[in-house]
This record gives sequence, C-alpha cells and structure tokens, in this order.
Amino acid sequence: MNSETVVTILCGLAILVGVAGTIIPVLPGSILIGAGLLAWAIWGGAGAAGWVVFAVGMLFVAAGMGASAVLTGRKLKQHAIPGHSIVVGLAAGVVGMFIIPVAGLFVGFAAGLLLSELARTRNLGTAATSSWAALKATGLGMLAEFGLACLAASTWVLGVWVAALNG
Repeated sequence: MNSETVVTILCGLAILVGVAGTIIPVLPGSILIGAGLLAWAIWGGAGAAGWVVFAVGMLFVAAGMGASAVLTGRKLKQHAIPGHSIVVGLAAGVVGMFIIPVAGLFVGFAAGLLLSELARTRNLGTAATSSWAALKATGLGMLAEFGLACLAASTWVLGVWVAALNG
C-alpha cells in the first residue's frame, strides 16, 4: 500500500467522522471535513483535481456551517429565546453525557433548556413551548449542516474515483 492510499483512507475516515459530527455534537464536524479535504488535496496525489475537490467541498462545508448558524439563530430570535438558555442547555448536555451514555447529551440539553426557560418565564407552558421551539431550531440547523456535509463528502468520493481513473 503506497502513501497516497494511506492518506486517502485516513482522509476518508476523517470526513466520515466529520459528517457524523454534524449530528453528534461530541465529535468534530464540518471543520474535520475541511481538514480531511485539505489533507487529501495536499498529500492524496490527485494533483489539480484534489484542489478542485477541496474548493467545491469547502463551499459545501461553509454553506452548511453558515446555514446552520443562520437557520438556528433566526428561529431562536423569532421565539425570543435568549443565548443564556442555550448555554445552560449545552452545559446540561455535557453533564448528561457523563450521566446517561449515548443519549445523555440530548436529554441533558433538552432538560437544561427547559429548566433555564422555566426559571426565566416562571410558566411551565411558556417554557415548554419556547424550549420545543429551540430544540426544533437546533435540529433544523443540524439537518442543514448534515445535508451539506454529505454533499462535501460525496464530492470527495467523486474526486477519489476521478483520481483513481486518471491515476
């Protein structure tokens, strides 16, 4: 096995973990995809095609990160959910991750968000409504970033095929 094959395999694994990281917040996401694309462009032996794949893939990565931030931010602003509630949810998610394996991050985030909103609004119905809106906004942002991360990964797969056929 030559070094270019090893680089391609390692970059593929990094891109795969990055795609999973857009859904599983504990893992690195889009940044890892970008790093994998860059490493493959530099050391993957694809030449100019590697740089084209990197450029197109990075457009998808940047669009995914931007879409996630904009969609989530817009929905949170529409429902007047303050940033500190999200921070409390994230902190509770990290704690939940250690208490409940696998699902603890999501359960902790939802519980922390609900408790923070309950403390802010002093009304369970209002807190539940705003928490549900925040969870949907976060999910929508994650879905957008995941979809565009999959497009970036698909671009890399096509690049690998093109490089193999030309190589």
